[in-house]
Amino acid sequence: MADAAPVTVRATVNGRPVSVQVDPRATLLDTLRDELELTGTKKGCDRGQCGACTVHVDGRRVLSCLTLAATVDDREVTTIEGLARGDRLHPMQQAFIERDGLQCGFCTPGQIMSAVGMVQEGPARSDDEIRERMSGNICRCSCYPSIVEAIRDAQKVMR
Repeated sequence: MADAAPVTVRATVNGRPVSVQVDPRATLLDTLRDELELTGTKKGCDRGQCGACTVHVDGRRVLSCLTLAATVDDREVTTIEGLARGDRLHPMQQAFIERDGLQCGFCTPGQIMSAVGMVQEGPARSDDEIRERMSGNICRCSCYPSIVEAIRDAQKVMR
């Protein structure tokens, strides 16, 4: 396949304007990690099946491994690095720490980003609803009970 001409993507990433030239076939995940050096977003399956790469685009959770970087031109992207405000963690990040909602930590950025997006869509009314709405995020260490507890705690603070 012939090389494609690069495209310029201008977006707001974690509150800061960025401009980057990328291959039009480049994913948002690879652009975040390789071009913008935001390595908090993880590449798990690279097939949209694990949720480790979840970020927000215009406030909605997306799988960055399935999103072309060119599609976020003139849009707002938030990664795990953009949740905290200085030294003050986002309530979801704090709840994951307090409830020990991680073990190896590989899925944690995607879990947190998905959980924040889920709560912004509307708080879950039960643990079963949390599990259902978070079903696209896989934890290989099986920290699901602690993850559910963290989300339940954080959504009370986020209201």
